[in-house]
Amino acid sequence: MTVSFLPESAPFDAEQRAWLNGFFAGILGVDESLAGTAGQVAAAEPALLTADEPADEPADAEPAEDYDDAAWHDASLTIDERLELAEGKPKAARLMAAMAQLDCGSCGYLCKTYSAAIADGSETNLTLCSPGGKETAKAVKKIAKEPDDAGSDAASDAAAKPATGPLAEPTGWSRANPYPARLLAVRNLNKPGSAKHTSHVEIELGDDGPTYEVGDALGVFPRNCGDLVAAIVDRLGVSGDALVDSPKGGQAPLRMVLERDVSLAEPTEELLDLLIGSTSDDTDERTLRTWLEDDDTLDGRDVLDVLAAVPTAQPDPSRLVLSLDPMNPRLYSIASSAKAVPGQVHLTVGRVSWQKDGRERKGVASTFLSDRCPEGEQIAVFVQKSHGFTVPANPDAPMIMIGPGTGIAPFRAFLQERERTGATGPNWLFFGDQKTATDFLYEDEIAAWTESGLLTQCSTAFSRDQAEKVYVQHRMAEHGAELFDWLQRGGSVFVCGDASRMAVDVDNALHALIAQHGNLTPEAAKAYVQQLTQDGRYARDVY
Repeated sequence: MTVSFLPESAPFDAEQRAWLNGFFAGILGVDESLAGTAGQVAAAEPALLTADEPADEPADAEPAEDYDDAAWHDASLTIDERLELAEGKPKAARLMAAMAQLDCGSCGYLCKTYSAAIADGSETNLTLCSPGGKETAKAVKKIAKEPDDAGSDAASDAAAKPATGPLAEPTGWSRANPYPARLLAVRNLNKPGSAKHTSHVEIELGDDGPTYEVGDALGVFPRNCGDLVAAIVDRLGVSGDALVDSPKGGQAPLRMVLERDVSLAEPTEELLDLLIGSTSDDTDERTLRTWLEDDDTLDGRDVLDVLAAVPTAQPDPSRLVLSLDPMNPRLYSIASSAKAVPGQVHLTVGRVSWQKDGRERKGVASTFLSDRCPEGEQIAVFVQKSHGFTVPANPDAPMIMIGPGTGIAPFRAFLQERERTGATGPNWLFFGDQKTATDFLYEDEIAAWTESGLLTQCSTAFSRDQAEKVYVQHRMAEHGAELFDWLQRGGSVFVCGDASRMAVDVDNALHALIAQHGNLTPEAAKAYVQQLTQDGRYARDVY
């Protein structure tokens, strides 16, 4: 019996069909003897199927578990599914399963090294997994308190690095030692009438600042809103100039610590415990204990909400700031090529704000950049190196870029880089947003690149220009045959944007068009995409 991964209608001759069956057999781990004559053809191309195979081990050897390839290291799984797969594993493995599995570097580590650093105690900040959000932070805090009943994880422990270790800037600028950059300019990319506010941000790095490549991210240390800080100081009933212990060490004025050093967005268990111990009112204590027992009831509340809800609690200001999570940097995909703007770095940042309980709530970093940081002001920044998310090494290779909304940021950088280096490969951009008239970010630049021929094709999807919403994945399906042809010609696919929805929809669309236009089974299409990933031809910068 032989197994074929290709339908009979697939447009390949016998030799191509045999080789592809062998290729997919190797990828999927199927015995090649079941794949027709694939074994004979594959034998003539051994490197294609054996280059990544480990060397033979003694029969009695027990190989160390490789958590890079662990079943839970799969971004398509939910956190509950990942934690179930890691149940009974060492603490470092369970911590890794709780994380977002993107290896995005936003924490200053990879998922494996961050989890190992927490497990061995060298990293105490448990809230660095930005893409994982609150869900991951809750799970990480819970697991960190649990005993390591499964024993130490030597492989992951050995991989642990300090926060700036694996991804540090060679010049020394890092998360732990950010560079004092200067804000040059901020302008709104959206036109009047838009429901959005997207800031184009230009920052001066100078000659001695951190260096970057296209595809890297810039870490920005924001500051909390002054109005929020003032309200908390007023609630505590003390002077904002009162000296308090800072989580960064030493003492500083309360107002400065609240503005720069701690997160005011999400109350912590430590804060609730502190407030319980600082009130003698039964009603306020019951409220706090309810939140402590079920922190889902805290969703949408910030530190000021909690303090306002329990007016009898009178915490010591120093103890209060030390009970809060530290202020974490926000990472933004870099929207410029250093070859095009030497000494500068550009960002594309969507402003976030909303109303709740009669008070405006603000995204800390986005409104810091759009509203509160004047031109010329210093900003603490560092460069976070990417993991293979950059322009194709071959300047002649086709490049496909899919980035709706602020996801266009790295692709502006990619196009600047290809233009400056004289790359001749065709470039195709898929961009989407709400309305063409108000939300076509960098429209003039894109038009100029289209006219010059640098941008071979631009497929747009403005969801609210018509009754039925259209997104980038729909445009991909419409151009499926041509997209597949670009892939067959050695093209690379890059995706940037929202991890939970857009990236999933785009990934599904990619699999579907490969299956349809390659006449492949779903299993073979999946193997095709896996090979694209292994070859560095399918990379995602998602958050």
